[in-house]
Amino acid sequence: MTTKASVFIATSLDGFISRLDGNIDWLDQANTAVPNGEDCGYKAFMETVDVIVMGRNTFEQVLTFGEWPYEDKQVVVLSRKGLVVPDGIRKTVSVSSEVLELLVERLSSEGAQHLYVDGGQTIQSFLSAGLLSDLTITVIPILLGTGKPLFGSIKSDVVLTHLSTQAYTFGFVQSKYRIAKDA
Repeated sequence: MTTKASVFIATSLDGFISRLDGNIDWLDQANTAVPNGEDCGYKAFMETVDVIVMGRNTFEQVLTFGEWPYEDKQVVVLSRKGLVVPDGIRKTVSVSSEVLELLVERLSSEGAQHLYVDGGQTIQSFLSAGLLSDLTITVIPILLGTGKPLFGSIKSDVVLTHLSTQAYTFGFVQSKYRIAKDA
Protein backbone atom coordinates (compact mmCIF):
# COMPACT_ATOMS: atom_id res chain seq x y z
CA MET A 1 0.00 0.00 0.00
CA THR A 2 1.28 3.46 -0.86
CA THR A 3 0.40 6.12 1.65
CA LYS A 4 -0.14 9.60 0.24
CA ALA A 5 1.17 12.57 2.26
CA SER A 6 -0.36 15.97 1.50
CA VAL A 7 0.05 19.57 2.57
CA PHE A 8 -2.92 21.96 2.82
CA ILE A 9 -1.74 25.32 4.09
CA ALA A 10 -2.03 29.10 3.78
CA THR A 11 0.86 31.51 3.32
CA SER A 12 1.29 35.23 3.00
CA LEU A 13 2.08 36.45 -0.51
CA ASP A 14 5.75 36.56 0.50
CA GLY A 15 5.69 32.92 1.62
CA PHE A 16 5.35 33.07 5.40
CA ILE A 17 3.08 30.77 7.44
CA SER A 18 3.32 32.81 10.64
CA ARG A 19 5.09 35.73 12.22
CA LEU A 20 8.48 35.00 13.78
CA ASP A 21 6.81 34.42 17.16
CA GLY A 22 4.34 31.96 15.61
CA ASN A 23 1.44 34.42 15.63
CA ILE A 24 -1.14 33.95 12.86
CA ASP A 25 -3.21 37.06 13.60
CA TRP A 26 -2.85 38.12 9.95
CA LEU A 27 -4.52 34.87 8.84
CA ASP A 28 -7.33 35.26 11.38
CA GLN A 29 -7.89 38.81 10.07
CA ALA A 30 -7.86 37.65 6.43
CA ASN A 31 -10.42 34.95 7.21
CA THR A 32 -12.94 37.62 8.21
CA ALA A 33 -13.29 38.39 4.46
CA VAL A 34 -14.25 34.79 3.65
CA PRO A 35 -18.01 34.35 3.09
CA ASN A 36 -19.90 32.12 5.53
CA GLY A 37 -19.81 28.50 4.41
CA GLU A 38 -16.68 28.90 2.25
CA ASP A 39 -13.67 26.89 3.43
CA CYS A 40 -11.57 26.83 0.24
CA GLY A 41 -11.92 23.05 -0.01
CA TYR A 42 -10.65 22.25 3.48
CA LYS A 43 -13.62 20.10 4.58
CA ALA A 44 -13.52 18.04 1.38
CA PHE A 45 -9.76 17.60 1.81
CA MET A 46 -10.13 16.53 5.45
CA GLU A 47 -12.72 13.91 4.47
CA THR A 48 -9.95 12.12 2.53
CA VAL A 49 -7.43 12.20 5.40
CA ASP A 50 -6.80 9.25 7.72
CA VAL A 51 -4.03 10.67 9.92
CA ILE A 52 -2.73 14.16 10.64
CA VAL A 53 1.02 14.48 11.27
CA MET A 54 2.11 17.77 12.81
CA GLY A 55 5.00 19.26 14.70
CA ARG A 56 4.99 20.17 18.35
CA ASN A 57 4.76 23.93 17.69
CA THR A 58 1.74 23.46 15.43
CA PHE A 59 0.10 21.20 18.02
CA GLU A 60 0.61 23.80 20.73
CA GLN A 61 -0.81 26.49 18.41
CA VAL A 62 -3.89 24.37 17.65
CA LEU A 63 -4.47 23.86 21.38
CA THR A 64 -4.94 27.65 21.70
CA PHE A 65 -7.88 27.59 19.26
CA GLY A 66 -10.24 26.43 22.00
CA GLU A 67 -12.23 23.46 20.74
CA TRP A 68 -10.07 20.65 19.29
CA PRO A 69 -10.75 20.88 15.53
CA TYR A 70 -9.82 17.33 14.51
CA GLU A 71 -12.65 15.45 16.23
CA ASP A 72 -11.97 11.73 15.84
CA LYS A 73 -9.04 11.98 13.39
CA GLN A 74 -5.86 10.27 14.48
CA VAL A 75 -3.15 12.89 15.11
CA VAL A 76 0.56 12.16 15.46
CA VAL A 77 2.61 14.96 17.00
CA LEU A 78 6.31 14.87 16.20
CA SER A 79 8.43 15.72 19.21
CA ARG A 80 11.82 14.63 20.52
CA LYS A 81 10.92 15.92 23.98
CA GLY A 82 8.17 14.88 26.31
CA LEU A 83 4.79 16.34 25.51
CA VAL A 84 1.66 16.52 27.62
CA VAL A 85 -1.46 15.64 25.64
CA PRO A 86 -4.64 17.00 27.28
CA ASP A 87 -7.00 14.35 28.68
CA GLY A 88 -9.86 15.15 26.31
CA ILE A 89 -7.86 14.24 23.17
CA ARG A 90 -5.56 11.44 24.37
CA LYS A 91 -7.73 8.86 22.62
CA THR A 92 -6.78 10.20 19.18
CA VAL A 93 -3.46 12.02 19.73
CA SER A 94 -0.10 10.27 20.02
CA VAL A 95 3.47 11.56 20.17
CA SER A 96 6.27 10.16 18.02
CA SER A 97 9.99 10.71 17.63
CA GLU A 98 10.29 8.08 14.87
CA VAL A 99 12.36 8.67 11.77
CA LEU A 100 9.84 9.96 9.21
CA GLU A 101 10.28 7.08 6.78
CA LEU A 102 9.60 4.60 9.58
CA LEU A 103 6.62 6.60 10.82
CA VAL A 104 5.04 6.63 7.36
CA GLU A 105 5.79 2.92 6.96
CA ARG A 106 4.16 2.17 10.34
CA LEU A 107 1.09 4.29 9.63
CA SER A 108 0.75 2.65 6.22
CA SER A 109 0.96 -0.82 7.78
CA GLU A 110 -1.80 0.26 10.20
CA GLY A 111 -4.02 1.12 7.22
CA ALA A 112 -3.45 4.84 6.74
CA GLN A 113 -3.85 5.83 3.12
CA HIS A 114 -3.72 9.63 3.31
CA LEU A 115 -1.65 11.74 5.70
CA TYR A 116 -2.18 15.46 6.23
CA VAL A 117 1.22 16.97 7.03
CA ASP A 118 1.02 20.28 8.91
CA GLY A 119 3.50 22.71 10.39
CA GLY A 120 6.46 24.44 8.78
CA GLN A 121 9.29 22.29 10.12
CA THR A 122 7.31 19.09 9.62
CA ILE A 123 6.45 20.01 6.03
CA GLN A 124 10.10 20.87 5.34
CA SER A 125 11.24 17.55 6.85
CA PHE A 126 8.73 15.51 4.83
CA LEU A 127 9.74 17.40 1.68
CA SER A 128 13.44 16.85 2.34
CA ALA A 129 12.82 13.13 2.91
CA GLY A 130 10.91 12.85 -0.38
CA LEU A 131 7.73 11.78 1.42
CA LEU A 132 5.26 14.41 0.20
CA SER A 133 2.85 13.63 -2.63
CA ASP A 134 1.16 16.97 -3.17
CA LEU A 135 0.79 20.55 -1.98
CA THR A 136 -2.28 22.76 -1.73
CA ILE A 137 -1.15 26.29 -0.96
CA THR A 138 -3.58 29.14 -0.43
CA VAL A 139 -1.91 32.53 -0.80
CA ILE A 140 -3.38 35.31 1.32
CA PRO A 141 -3.06 38.85 -0.06
CA ILE A 142 -0.74 40.27 2.58
CA LEU A 143 3.00 40.92 2.75
CA LEU A 144 4.49 40.23 6.17
CA GLY A 145 8.09 41.07 5.30
CA THR A 146 9.39 38.61 7.86
CA GLY A 147 8.18 35.48 9.57
CA LYS A 148 8.46 31.70 9.47
CA PRO A 149 8.71 30.58 5.83
CA LEU A 150 6.79 27.63 4.47
CA PHE A 151 9.90 26.42 2.68
CA GLY A 152 13.42 26.63 4.01
CA SER A 153 16.57 25.77 2.15
CA ILE A 154 16.44 22.50 0.22
CA LYS A 155 19.20 20.12 -0.88
CA SER A 156 18.08 20.02 -4.49
CA ASP A 157 15.32 21.23 -6.77
CA VAL A 158 11.85 19.87 -6.10
CA VAL A 159 9.97 19.55 -9.38
CA LEU A 160 6.25 20.23 -9.15
CA THR A 161 3.45 19.53 -11.59
CA HIS A 162 0.77 22.21 -11.53
CA LEU A 163 -2.68 20.67 -11.11
CA SER A 164 -4.95 23.69 -10.69
CA THR A 165 -5.26 27.26 -9.47
CA GLN A 166 -8.40 28.95 -8.18
CA ALA A 167 -8.75 32.64 -7.49
CA TYR A 168 -11.43 33.48 -4.95
CA THR A 169 -13.39 36.74 -5.13
CA PHE A 170 -12.24 37.66 -1.61
CA GLY A 171 -8.59 37.68 -2.73
CA PHE A 172 -7.23 34.25 -1.81
CA VAL A 173 -5.47 32.28 -4.56
CA GLN A 174 -5.17 28.52 -4.12
CA SER A 175 -2.78 26.40 -6.17
CA LYS A 176 -2.44 22.63 -6.15
CA TYR A 177 0.72 20.79 -7.18
CA ARG A 178 1.82 17.18 -7.39
CA ILE A 179 5.42 16.51 -6.43
CA ALA A 180 7.26 14.75 -9.24
CA LYS A 181 8.87 11.62 -7.78
CA ASP A 182 11.09 10.87 -10.77
CA ALA A 183 12.82 14.23 -10.96
